[in-house]
Order: sequence, then C-alpha cells, then structure tokens
Amino acid sequence: MFDTLQVPILILAAIVVLYLLNSIKILREYERGVIFRLGRALPAPKGPGIILVFRPIDQMVRISLRQDVLEVPPQDVITRDNVTIKVNAVVTLYVVNPNDAAIKVANYVYQTSQLAQTTLRTVLGEVELDELLSHRDKLNMRIQSIMDQRTEPFGVKVISVEVKQVDLPEQMQRAMAKQAEAEREKRSKIIHAEGEFNAAQKLVDAASLMATQPMTLQLRYLQTLTEIGVEKNTTIVFPLPMELLTLLNKIGVLGKAPSEKP
Repeated sequence: MFDTLQVPILILAAIVVLYLLNSIKILREYERGVIFRLGRALPAPKGPGIILVFRPIDQMVRISLRQDVLEVPPQDVITRDNVTIKVNAVVTLYVVNPNDAAIKVANYVYQTSQLAQTTLRTVLGEVELDELLSHRDKLNMRIQSIMDQRTEPFGVKVISVEVKQVDLPEQMQRAMAKQAEAEREKRSKIIHAEGEFNAAQKLVDAASLMATQPMTLQLRYLQTLTEIGVEKNTTIVFPLPMELLTLLNKIGVLGKAPSEKP
C-alpha cells in the first residue's frame, strides 16, 4: 500500500506527464508554427515534425507554406476609353516568411484578396479595351509585379495573376461584331480586287504572247468549241475563221472609201 507521502508525488507525476503529453504538437511538412512566448514571437518558426508548446506560457499559430489560390470576385472597371466591363481574376500565392504573415497582418489571405481587387481596378482602368483584350499577358505580369511589391512586407509571395473573364455590355458586343464583320468584308473586297488585278495582268501577258503567234488564237478558238460540244447542250455554234472577219472588215472599209469622196 502507498503511504500518505507517496500519493501526492504520484499525483504530481501524473499531472506532469499529462502536461508534457499535451504540450507535444506535430507539424506537417508544409506547416510551420510561430511561437509566442509570454507574448513575444520567437525569432524562428518551429517545425516540421514534433515540437513542444508549453501552455499557457507559449501560444502557437500554424502557417501553411503551400500555394493558395484566391478567386477575385467580379469587379466593375471603367477602361480609359470609357467602356464599363466586369472582370474577375485568379491569384496564386504562398507564404515565404511565416513570422511576418502571423505578426504584421491579421489575415494575410484576406489582405491579399483586397489588394488584388484594388490593383485589378487600378491597372485595368488605365488601359483601353482593345489593349485589355489583346495584351492580357502583359497586364497579368504588371498586376502580379505590383501585388508582389505590396505583399512582400508581410511575407507573402504572389506567383501569378490571371485575368479569368471579361464581361462586355451587350451593346458593346454588338458593336464589336459589326466591326469584325466590316473588317472581314474589307479583306474580302481587297482579296477580290487583287485577284481581278492578277487575272487582268495574266490576260495581258497571254494577249502579248498570242500576238507573236497568231495561230495560237485559232487553236484556242477550236479548243473552246470542243469544250462547248462536250456538255451536250442545245447551243448551236457556227465557226467563223478570224481571217474572214478581217477580210470583211477590209472590204467594208474599201467599199466606204469612194462614197466618202466629195
């Protein structure tokens, strides 16, 4: 049997063992623990693995080092050319300094989200709509650079910012559709005109070549008759030699010549 002195010692030992067991904390590979001892933060965060947190002297704040993705809600933006649009984005970030993330801001995720919204409105409000639609990568890098500078003081690194969706007013969509249609019609007319020009140039070259050999024109004439006859149509063609037309033209000129004399 235990005497009266051993019982308090056993109770005290059990309390110490339970306190030590309760002080054991396990941090995962991607977690760090910022320890506040008597209200003051220790210089270096603890973890990963097994650490001891002696309450109530110590208090621990867990900080995750994994990448986190924030979705910026749709923002009403007025571009430099006075077009009202709705834009949302996705921000990728992670913590590089757990102590600063736990001490310098109340909630680094909420802080970064608010900075993303204000930066998105500010940057996109300085550009025109065409630049936003055609140079989105450049604007993403600019927003990311500005946010990274503003989040660095509280230990957060912004990896990327991607403008996810741009919602245009219905009236602007119709205007852009008309502009695109007019642009396509313009290109169509230019291509058609270039084709006509090239065809005319080829005809001039062919005429110049046939002028050197008159027999080629007769051969081309006979080839055309052959193509017409293959189609089995009701067209009746009377071949008339070009030399006969030339002779008749000369006779007509000679026949008119005496009557024109006074």
